[in-house]
Amino acid sequence: MKKTFKILLITLFVLLITACKKEEFDNDELEEAIDNGKQEEIDYSELKNLEYYEYLDESNPIVKIEVKDFGVMEVELFPNLVKTTVDNFLRYVEEDAFNNNSFHRIIEDFMIQGGAVENTYPPIIGEFSSNGVNNDLKHYKGVISMARTIIPNSATSQFFIVHKDSPHLNGSYASFGGLISGFDVLDKIAEVKTNYNDAPLEEVVITKITVNLRGYSRNEW
Repeated sequence: MKKTFKILLITLFVLLITACKKEEFDNDELEEAIDNGKQEEIDYSELKNLEYYEYLDESNPIVKIEVKDFGVMEVELFPNLVKTTVDNFLRYVEEDAFNNNSFHRIIEDFMIQGGAVENTYPPIIGEFSSNGVNNDLKHYKGVISMARTIIPNSATSQFFIVHKDSPHLNGSYASFGGLISGFDVLDKIAEVKTNYNDAPLEEVVITKITVNLRGYSRNEW
């Protein structure tokens, strides 16, 4: 009888320890989720100085671009303006195509360009006014836009972020979002030393690009 009682006590003790550990684990997960939620909250009142403030909206997806040794840039995308361009960009992000990529072309006071991947999807329509698509987002500093060849409908994966207002690009390239944080990172990247081909002397690595969809659903291709 005593032996049986002892076994029951030991079993109960083990169950209590397991339950405590599980509760601790769940609490840690909850705290992490709360912290992440705080990080994702955007105070738009602090962004009113941005030239593209009128396009910002709580329903827009936000991508986080992590750059090794430089920091993080957050970009809000504008699907209500150019849905095809945004959806195309997001499918590369969601497939981790930009992870361990780089900003391979950098011109200070102009732009930083990245997103060259080995396997691309077919080109998309160029969503800009000279190609018959209404897109009035100008190429202000911080705006993200699609790189392309001289062919209007040739954009695939490559993109660039404007370092200095570039009005000569307006109406000819598909702008589709803008920085909401990380302008100091943009400046630091734009200032790196480059060669005669505008390639950085030391690789500027995009560690990864992730997205917070914020309820947005892109079209399936």
